[in-house]
Amino acid sequence: MKNFFRLSFLIALLLGFQFNSNAAEKVEYLKTDWSFKGPFGKFDRASLQRGYQVYQEVCSSCHSMKYLSYRNLVEEGGPEFSVEQAKAIAASFEVKDGPNADGEMFMRPGRLSDKFVMPYENEKAAQAANGGAYPPDMTVLVKARGGGVDYIYSLLQGYEDPPAGVTLDDGVYYNKYMYGNKIKMSNQLSDGLVEYSDGTNASVEQMAKDVTTFLMWTAEPHLETRHKMGFKAIVYLIILTVLVYFSMKRIWSRIETKV
Repeated sequence: MKNFFRLSFLIALLLGFQFNSNAAEKVEYLKTDWSFKGPFGKFDRASLQRGYQVYQEVCSSCHSMKYLSYRNLVEEGGPEFSVEQAKAIAASFEVKDGPNADGEMFMRPGRLSDKFVMPYENEKAAQAANGGAYPPDMTVLVKARGGGVDYIYSLLQGYEDPPAGVTLDDGVYYNKYMYGNKIKMSNQLSDGLVEYSDGTNASVEQMAKDVTTFLMWTAEPHLETRHKMGFKAIVYLIILTVLVYFSMKRIWSRIETKV
Protein backbone atom coordinates (compact mmCIF):
# COMPACT_ATOMS: atom_id res chain seq x y z
CA MET A 1 0.00 0.00 0.00
CA LYS A 2 2.88 2.33 0.85
CA ASN A 3 4.45 1.72 -2.58
CA PHE A 4 1.08 2.36 -4.22
CA PHE A 5 0.84 5.83 -2.64
CA ARG A 6 4.41 6.61 -3.66
CA LEU A 7 3.67 5.60 -7.24
CA SER A 8 0.45 7.64 -7.29
CA PHE A 9 2.31 10.69 -5.95
CA LEU A 10 5.02 10.30 -8.59
CA ILE A 11 2.46 10.05 -11.42
CA ALA A 12 0.59 13.12 -10.15
CA LEU A 13 3.88 15.03 -9.90
CA LEU A 14 4.82 14.14 -13.48
CA LEU A 15 1.38 15.07 -14.82
CA GLY A 16 1.50 18.38 -12.97
CA PHE A 17 4.94 19.13 -14.39
CA GLN A 18 3.73 18.33 -17.90
CA PHE A 19 0.68 20.57 -17.45
CA ASN A 20 2.83 23.46 -16.21
CA SER A 21 5.24 23.00 -19.11
CA ASN A 22 2.43 23.11 -21.67
CA ALA A 23 0.91 26.15 -19.99
CA ALA A 24 4.27 27.92 -20.02
CA GLU A 25 4.74 27.20 -23.71
CA LYS A 26 1.26 28.38 -24.70
CA VAL A 27 1.35 31.56 -26.76
CA GLU A 28 -1.53 34.00 -27.02
CA TYR A 29 -2.52 34.32 -30.68
CA LEU A 30 -3.23 37.62 -32.39
CA LYS A 31 -6.90 38.53 -32.46
CA THR A 32 -9.02 40.24 -35.09
CA ASP A 33 -12.70 40.59 -35.91
CA TRP A 34 -13.78 37.66 -38.08
CA SER A 35 -17.02 38.35 -39.93
CA PHE A 36 -17.83 34.63 -40.09
CA LYS A 37 -17.65 34.00 -36.34
CA GLY A 38 -20.80 33.58 -34.29
CA PRO A 39 -24.18 31.99 -35.04
CA PHE A 40 -25.05 34.67 -37.60
CA GLY A 41 -21.59 35.05 -39.12
CA LYS A 42 -21.09 35.54 -42.84
CA PHE A 43 -18.05 35.68 -45.07
CA ASP A 44 -16.90 39.08 -46.26
CA ARG A 45 -17.10 38.66 -50.06
CA ALA A 46 -14.49 41.36 -50.76
CA SER A 47 -12.10 39.77 -48.25
CA LEU A 48 -12.61 36.34 -49.84
CA GLN A 49 -11.75 37.69 -53.29
CA ARG A 50 -8.70 39.49 -51.93
CA GLY A 51 -7.73 36.32 -50.06
CA TYR A 52 -7.86 34.33 -53.28
CA GLN A 53 -5.59 36.93 -54.87
CA VAL A 54 -3.07 36.57 -52.03
CA TYR A 55 -3.21 32.78 -52.29
CA GLN A 56 -2.73 32.87 -56.05
CA GLU A 57 0.08 35.44 -56.12
CA VAL A 58 1.94 34.39 -52.96
CA CYS A 59 1.01 30.89 -51.77
CA SER A 60 0.10 28.85 -54.85
CA SER A 61 3.68 28.49 -56.08
CA CYS A 62 4.25 26.01 -53.22
CA HIS A 63 0.90 25.10 -51.63
CA SER A 64 -1.81 23.15 -53.45
CA MET A 65 -5.58 23.21 -53.06
CA LYS A 66 -6.37 19.84 -54.56
CA TYR A 67 -9.92 19.60 -53.18
CA LEU A 68 -11.09 22.89 -54.73
CA SER A 69 -12.46 23.38 -58.25
CA TYR A 70 -12.59 26.64 -60.17
CA ARG A 71 -16.38 26.39 -60.29
CA ASN A 72 -16.42 26.71 -56.49
CA LEU A 73 -15.35 30.33 -56.91
CA VAL A 74 -18.80 31.23 -58.27
CA GLU A 75 -20.90 29.24 -55.80
CA GLU A 76 -23.15 30.94 -53.26
CA GLY A 77 -21.50 31.39 -49.90
CA GLY A 78 -18.00 31.74 -51.37
CA PRO A 79 -16.06 34.53 -53.10
CA GLU A 80 -18.91 34.67 -55.63
CA PHE A 81 -16.84 35.71 -58.61
CA SER A 82 -18.93 36.14 -61.73
CA VAL A 83 -18.98 33.19 -64.14
CA GLU A 84 -16.93 35.24 -66.63
CA GLN A 85 -14.32 36.04 -63.97
CA ALA A 86 -14.06 32.41 -62.87
CA LYS A 87 -13.76 31.21 -66.47
CA ALA A 88 -10.96 33.71 -67.04
CA ILE A 89 -9.20 32.52 -63.86
CA ALA A 90 -9.48 28.87 -64.92
CA ALA A 91 -8.36 29.59 -68.48
CA SER A 92 -5.20 31.29 -67.22
CA PHE A 93 -3.88 27.84 -66.20
CA GLU A 94 -2.69 24.98 -68.38
CA VAL A 95 -4.21 21.59 -67.56
CA LYS A 96 -2.92 18.24 -68.77
CA ASP A 97 -5.64 16.25 -70.52
CA GLY A 98 -6.03 13.30 -72.82
CA PRO A 99 -5.25 11.03 -74.37
CA ASN A 100 -6.33 12.49 -77.71
CA ALA A 101 -7.15 10.58 -80.88
CA ASP A 102 -3.44 9.84 -81.33
CA GLY A 103 -3.17 8.44 -77.83
CA GLU A 104 -1.11 11.38 -76.57
CA MET A 105 -1.58 13.64 -73.58
CA PHE A 106 -1.92 17.35 -74.31
CA MET A 107 -2.20 20.67 -72.52
CA ARG A 108 -5.32 22.83 -72.68
CA PRO A 109 -6.69 25.94 -70.91
CA GLY A 110 -8.40 25.23 -67.62
CA ARG A 111 -12.17 24.96 -67.27
CA LEU A 112 -14.55 25.62 -64.39
CA SER A 113 -14.87 21.88 -63.80
CA ASP A 114 -11.11 21.45 -63.27
CA LYS A 115 -9.49 21.15 -59.87
CA PHE A 116 -7.02 23.87 -58.88
CA VAL A 117 -3.76 23.24 -60.72
CA MET A 118 -1.09 21.67 -58.49
CA PRO A 119 2.25 23.50 -58.16
CA TYR A 120 4.23 20.25 -58.33
CA GLU A 121 3.83 16.95 -60.17
CA ASN A 122 4.02 14.91 -56.97
CA GLU A 123 5.06 14.96 -53.32
CA LYS A 124 8.70 14.06 -54.03
CA ALA A 125 9.02 16.96 -56.48
CA ALA A 126 7.57 19.31 -53.84
CA GLN A 127 10.05 18.11 -51.23
CA ALA A 128 12.98 18.39 -53.62
CA ALA A 129 12.06 22.00 -54.40
CA ASN A 130 11.68 22.95 -50.72
CA GLY A 131 14.75 21.51 -49.06
CA GLY A 132 13.05 18.30 -48.00
CA ALA A 133 10.00 19.98 -46.48
CA TYR A 134 6.59 19.25 -47.96
CA PRO A 135 4.31 22.31 -48.24
CA PRO A 136 0.94 21.11 -46.92
CA ASP A 137 -2.20 21.31 -49.01
CA MET A 138 -4.13 24.41 -47.92
CA THR A 139 -7.71 23.34 -48.68
CA VAL A 140 -8.53 22.28 -45.12
CA LEU A 141 -5.42 23.65 -43.40
CA VAL A 142 -7.43 25.83 -41.00
CA LYS A 143 -9.23 22.78 -39.63
CA ALA A 144 -6.05 20.72 -39.44
CA ARG A 145 -4.19 23.13 -37.16
CA GLY A 146 -4.89 23.77 -33.50
CA GLY A 147 -5.95 27.38 -33.05
CA GLY A 148 -7.64 27.48 -36.45
CA VAL A 149 -7.88 30.88 -38.09
CA ASP A 150 -6.19 32.68 -35.19
CA TYR A 151 -3.14 30.40 -35.51
CA ILE A 152 -2.80 30.89 -39.29
CA TYR A 153 -3.38 34.65 -38.98
CA SER A 154 -0.75 34.91 -36.24
CA LEU A 155 1.77 32.62 -37.94
CA LEU A 156 1.84 34.80 -41.05
CA GLN A 157 2.79 37.78 -38.88
CA GLY A 158 4.99 36.01 -36.36
CA TYR A 159 8.41 36.12 -38.02
CA GLU A 160 11.11 37.64 -35.82
CA ASP A 161 14.84 37.57 -35.29
CA PRO A 162 15.65 34.64 -32.98
CA PRO A 163 16.25 35.57 -29.34
CA ALA A 164 19.73 35.40 -27.84
CA GLY A 165 20.94 31.86 -27.40
CA VAL A 166 18.71 30.39 -30.10
CA THR A 167 20.53 29.04 -33.15
CA LEU A 168 18.83 28.10 -36.39
CA ASP A 169 19.98 25.78 -39.15
CA ASP A 170 20.26 27.02 -42.72
CA GLY A 171 16.82 27.39 -44.29
CA VAL A 172 15.07 27.51 -40.92
CA TYR A 173 13.36 30.67 -39.62
CA TYR A 174 12.14 31.84 -36.23
CA ASN A 175 8.40 32.33 -35.77
CA LYS A 176 7.03 32.94 -32.29
CA TYR A 177 3.66 31.36 -33.13
CA MET A 178 5.02 28.21 -34.76
CA TYR A 179 5.11 25.03 -32.68
CA GLY A 180 8.70 24.89 -31.47
CA ASN A 181 9.28 28.38 -32.96
CA LYS A 182 11.12 26.93 -35.96
CA ILE A 183 9.70 26.91 -39.48
CA LYS A 184 11.16 26.14 -42.89
CA MET A 185 8.89 28.55 -44.74
CA SER A 186 10.41 31.99 -45.02
CA ASN A 187 8.40 35.14 -44.37
CA GLN A 188 6.17 35.45 -47.43
CA LEU A 189 4.36 38.72 -46.71
CA SER A 190 5.57 42.29 -46.88
CA ASP A 191 3.68 45.56 -47.15
CA GLY A 192 2.53 46.27 -50.70
CA LEU A 193 3.46 42.80 -51.93
CA VAL A 194 0.23 42.53 -53.94
CA GLU A 195 -1.86 45.23 -55.55
CA TYR A 196 -5.48 44.70 -54.61
CA SER A 197 -7.86 45.30 -57.47
CA ASP A 198 -10.35 47.06 -55.14
CA GLY A 199 -7.74 49.55 -53.93
CA THR A 200 -7.45 48.17 -50.38
CA ASN A 201 -4.09 48.87 -48.74
CA ALA A 202 -2.13 45.61 -48.90
CA SER A 203 -0.49 45.71 -45.47
CA VAL A 204 0.89 42.52 -43.96
CA GLU A 205 -1.97 42.47 -41.44
CA GLN A 206 -4.60 42.95 -44.16
CA MET A 207 -3.14 40.25 -46.42
CA ALA A 208 -2.87 37.82 -43.50
CA LYS A 209 -6.52 38.43 -42.60
CA ASP A 210 -7.76 38.12 -46.19
CA VAL A 211 -5.92 34.91 -47.04
CA THR A 212 -6.93 33.36 -43.70
CA THR A 213 -10.56 34.25 -44.43
CA PHE A 214 -10.19 32.54 -47.82
CA LEU A 215 -8.68 29.46 -46.15
CA MET A 216 -11.56 29.34 -43.69
CA TRP A 217 -13.99 29.25 -46.61
CA THR A 218 -12.07 26.50 -48.43
CA ALA A 219 -12.12 24.43 -45.24
CA GLU A 220 -15.80 25.08 -44.52
CA PRO A 221 -17.54 26.23 -47.74
CA HIS A 222 -21.04 25.56 -46.35
CA LEU A 223 -20.58 27.61 -43.18
CA GLU A 224 -23.24 30.19 -44.08
CA THR A 225 -25.76 27.50 -44.99
CA ARG A 226 -25.08 25.78 -41.67
CA HIS A 227 -25.62 29.05 -39.81
CA LYS A 228 -28.91 29.64 -41.63
CA MET A 229 -30.11 26.11 -40.85
CA GLY A 230 -29.13 26.55 -37.22
CA PHE A 231 -31.08 29.80 -36.97
CA LYS A 232 -34.16 28.20 -38.55
CA ALA A 233 -33.88 25.25 -36.16
CA ILE A 234 -33.77 27.59 -33.16
CA VAL A 235 -36.83 29.53 -34.37
CA TYR A 236 -38.66 26.25 -34.98
CA LEU A 237 -37.84 24.98 -31.48
CA ILE A 238 -39.00 28.27 -29.90
CA ILE A 239 -42.32 28.14 -31.76
CA LEU A 240 -42.74 24.47 -30.89
CA THR A 241 -42.03 25.17 -27.21
CA VAL A 242 -44.60 27.97 -27.12
CA LEU A 243 -47.24 25.77 -28.80
CA VAL A 244 -46.58 22.89 -26.41
CA TYR A 245 -46.78 25.24 -23.43
CA PHE A 246 -50.16 26.69 -24.41
CA SER A 247 -51.47 23.25 -25.38
CA MET A 248 -50.56 21.81 -22.00
CA LYS A 249 -51.99 24.87 -20.25
CA ARG A 250 -55.31 24.42 -22.08
CA ILE A 251 -55.43 20.70 -21.31
CA TRP A 252 -54.72 21.14 -17.61
CA SER A 253 -57.19 24.06 -17.34
CA ARG A 254 -60.05 21.52 -17.80
CA ILE A 255 -59.00 19.54 -14.76
CA GLU A 256 -60.39 20.81 -11.51
CA THR A 257 -57.94 21.07 -8.67
CA LYS A 258 -58.87 19.17 -5.54
CA VAL A 259 -58.50 21.11 -2.33
